Amino acid sequence: MALTLTVLLENRRAAGAGKTLLAKPGLSLLVQDETTTILFDTGPDGSFMHNAAQMGVDLTHLTAVVLSHGHYDHCGGVPWLADNSRIICHPQITYERYASVTVAGTPRKIKKLSRDNNYSRFIMEYTREPLAISDRFLWSGEISVPTPQSYGVISEKTLQPDYISDEGVLIYKSARGLVIITGCGHRGIENIVRHCQKITGVTKIHALIGGFHLRAASPAKLWRTRQFIQQQQPEKLLGCHCTGSWGRLWLPGTDAPATGDVIVLAE
Repeated sequence: MALTLTVLLENRRAAGAGKTLLAKPGLSLLVQDETTTILFDTGPDGSFMHNAAQMGVDLTHLTAVVLSHGHYDHCGGVPWLADNSRIICHPQITYERYASVTVAGTPRKIKKLSRDNNYSRFIMEYTREPLAISDRFLWSGEISVPTPQSYGVISEKTLQPDYISDEGVLIYKSARGLVIITGCGHRGIENIVRHCQKITGVTKIHALIGGFHLRAASPAKLWRTRQFIQQQQPEKLLGCHCTGSWGRLWLPGTDAPATGDVIVLAE
């Protein structure tokens, strides 16, 4: 049984991809096995739909859409989804969030990082808990972090530090170990991996795929991340989007999937 990942949108266009494909900061992956088809994130706008059409990819029979978190470069394409699409995500995905600076001890909003999406026309499954999508696919639910780091502010009624608590990942339980698919990795790759191992009871990691949020990481954080990943010994390491060239430089053996790539992970 093989797992196929089609990169519908990423920051870069793959070297062999057609020039009609769009590349923009963001991420959208179509993830499939023999029985289940999941759209993981939608990028910043409808570009993922354009690219799917150019690639001859059918998005009309999705099992589910999984949204990793509420930043616009991952859920900005939601308005282009079909009515009654099944969407799995954390309940905080609907909150407004902003990049911010602190002035005289008070956070000030400087850039909106969310989209005002209308989720009422979809079949929404909001959950903080892990959720089985099929026998092999699992939504991670909320990922616990011992010392969370804030990324701007989030607003429901009042502004609060935004710890990206809504970030979750897609897990695939293969015969060779877990395949963990991340949107941005804001919660930290080590925390994400340990959470996935805990909720599945599987320690072996077959592949880590997606954004690892390392493009502006300090050398100390990069060193810790490299040490941890080397300890886990994944067979495949595919870092894209916010992993950045700096992050990939620190993670030897990392491939960089881009718009138009199709990746097949065999059992």
